[in-house]
Amino acid sequence: MAGQVRDDSDKTKDWTWSRRDFLSLGGWASTLGALGILTLGFLRFMYPRVLFEPTTLFKAGRPDDYGPNTVSEKYIPSNRTWIIRELDPSGATHMIALSAICTHLGCTPRWFANDNKFKCPCHGSGFRGFDFERNRDIIAINFEGPAPRPLERFKVWIDAAGEINVDAGVKFLWEKGEWTNPDSKAKV
Repeated sequence: MAGQVRDDSDKTKDWTWSRRDFLSLGGWASTLGALGILTLGFLRFMYPRVLFEPTTLFKAGRPDDYGPNTVSEKYIPSNRTWIIRELDPSGATHMIALSAICTHLGCTPRWFANDNKFKCPCHGSGFRGFDFERNRDIIAINFEGPAPRPLERFKVWIDAAGEINVDAGVKFLWEKGEWTNPDSKAKV
């Protein structure tokens, strides 16, 4: 028996999988699959999820494009902002950029020039318009409905070229006394 040579000349032998071969292949496939998933997860971890938002800066034309004591709805669809040209009793004109987002639940109020108010269609919040009798700065103060506070103002300024610039990323809140900030309105 020590001198016997194994005869592998029988090529017609049927090759079948044993249980050991099948489980071994399944184990390796599971291990490699888990390593592949872990590698993909690690690579995804290396690239953070970043939300690229549009810029909050926009140009709103020239002050002459707006009549005195008027509210422009031109930038409602694109920036949810009203541009207001306010004429005070001294004859000075100010540009105001007012947020068109209701402070109750975020709906877009509408400007009703005949009623001189902003009215939210969702839950009925009302915000004052111009005060022609007492000439006070009360534009967008809440006076009816569930809105807990007035509308917000955005930073507005007039550049050297005479164009109105608005930064909707900088907000001024009435309840914090920020409407007296010089950046909350631009003198024309």
